[in-house]
Amino acid sequence: MSDLSDLHNLLSNEALSHYASGREQERLSKGTGQLELVRTQEILSRYLPPPPAVIFDIGGGSGVYSCWLAQQGYEVHLIDAVPLHVEQARSFSQAQPSYPLASLAIGDARQLNRANNSVDAVLLLGPLYHLTERTERIVALREAHRILKTGGLAFAVGISRFASTLDGLFSGYLDDPEFVGIVQQDLIDGQHRNPNNHPAYFTTAFLHHPEELKAEIKEAGLHFEQILSIEGPGWLLQNFESNWNEQGRRDRLLKAIRWLETEPSVLGIGAHIMAVACKRL
Repeated sequence: MSDLSDLHNLLSNEALSHYASGREQERLSKGTGQLELVRTQEILSRYLPPPPAVIFDIGGGSGVYSCWLAQQGYEVHLIDAVPLHVEQARSFSQAQPSYPLASLAIGDARQLNRANNSVDAVLLLGPLYHLTERTERIVALREAHRILKTGGLAFAVGISRFASTLDGLFSGYLDDPEFVGIVQQDLIDGQHRNPNNHPAYFTTAFLHHPEELKAEIKEAGLHFEQILSIEGPGWLLQNFESNWNEQGRRDRLLKAIRWLETEPSVLGIGAHIMAVACKRL
């Protein structure tokens, strides 16, 4: 684990400030975050070994996924670079005393306090887009490889290179010249910056092209299995809430997303993409 006396070594100042508001705790329970949650759970359930496998949730945030997995009987260990997130996750864990998290700690995706070959699955649902340098992302993925058992699975999520462009188009943010500049830089090199800390324009991050994420997985020594679009086009629905709240429409929406989830020509249309990889001998 990194020297925790300097949290700024773990996350950029802008990202620390962004998450200090506590907004991440509720993000997955409203709006299109609900779609992200359900689809992420669906994909994880499809690939994970049965409980009581050991899962290491790196950058696990406030513990939404970790606590859900613990409820199913998994042994779940969570680390995150944001102290507030770790405390929120601790509260969630304490609220389900029959299914507590096995451990929680402030930690760095690039230097894991975990033995070699000791976990069945690793979740990297956030760290890769907060490590803006490719070399740092490779280090994090190699750490995931190190702690995985042979045959263990890694689930690595990136924000789509095109997410801010599509969000700007459908949400009206492209009316703002400042946001246009952000989008143009995103499309050039994936480096997303929000210099004036506009609350709707996210924070310092790296936005992946699907092929970049695939290449990074391979360079880290993991065996690439698949890349899937998490939300597909569903997050762009202008009447999202009405579609989501009506069961039949929700079912049809999720079915359509599954039809498209691995289609290379539309992978980037979703806000997030997930790579599934495994550790071989």
